Amino acid sequence: MAKQERAVRTREALIRSAAETFHREGFAVASLTAISTRAGVSSGALHFHFASKAALAGAVEGAALDRLREITGEWPPDGTGCLQRLVDVTHGLARGLRDEVVLRSGFELSGDVAHVPGVDLREHWRGWVEGAMVRAGAAGELSPGVAPEDAVTAVVAATVGFEVLGARDAAWLAPRTVARFWELLLPRLALPDVLGTLRAAGSGSE
Repeated sequence: MAKQERAVRTREALIRSAAETFHREGFAVASLTAISTRAGVSSGALHFHFASKAALAGAVEGAALDRLREITGEWPPDGTGCLQRLVDVTHGLARGLRDEVVLRSGFELSGDVAHVPGVDLREHWRGWVEGAMVRAGAAGELSPGVAPEDAVTAVVAATVGFEVLGARDAAWLAPRTVARFWELLLPRLALPDVLGTLRAAGSGSE
């Protein structure tokens, strides 16, 4: 059991080290030597767990996808509060991108031209936002004339933009930045009686 636990810890350390190295240097420049050194393990241990740099990138993407699924979570069974849930999840995503290197690197790998993503985090995010907007429309939360597909375009473009810009300047991922985006968009999206119940800063904000 102890040997298995060590193997799990080594694998997790390598995934985190790879995420940090990909984030700092980019996939093309990152070397397996730098990744193993940062993780504090031998090259042999790295190759025992991962056959190539591409395999390591795939593991980072997989771990990032697991984290994204944790952030998006399950929908309430009654189908209400869809727009507020969307707001809350975008705040959670921004917080994760700001504070968690594996999640951030997973998203960055989706846009790295030197790497063919095995898991496209940005596409998974788009799909979730699309589902959220369809639910909001079905729940009667959207203003008349708002096409869900247009709303999806606006939300995905903005949030992916925050992700890209936030790699260099964390202010793009700050709660206030996300809240200001929603303050601008929600009056266009939501019915007036729904709008009065929404919190652009997130439902958990003071």
